Amino acid sequence: MPNSKVLQIVATKCKEDMEDKYNQWYNDIHIPMMMKYDGLKKASRYQLMGESNDHSKYLAFYEYESEKAQADINGSPEFAAAIEEMQESWKDGGIDILWMVNYKLIKAWEK
Repeated sequence: MPNSKVLQIVATKCKEDMEDKYNQWYNDIHIPMMMKYDGLKKASRYQLMGESNDHSKYLAFYEYESEKAQADINGSPEFAAAIEEMQESWKDGGIDILWMVNYKLIKAWEK
């Protein structure tokens, strides 16, 4: 299915004393900039319930309309602007992308 939806999952962490700044930036700046890309149809963020040294505290889910849309975002001006802004906002550090992975949709159920 070359036109399957793609779910990209990004695991991140930030310094404890920067969590408010990080969450405000991610919700109000980064996600809106990423959503300007037409092929990105949905974005969601989740926070770990409880404490764990083995798992990321934050996950972001990006749903792309197709494999092509996901592959093409890296060359888009929207992505370039979002990355440039991220590098500027966090030039002094404070956040880390722990891992990123893409999955293509097999089948979906909704109620």
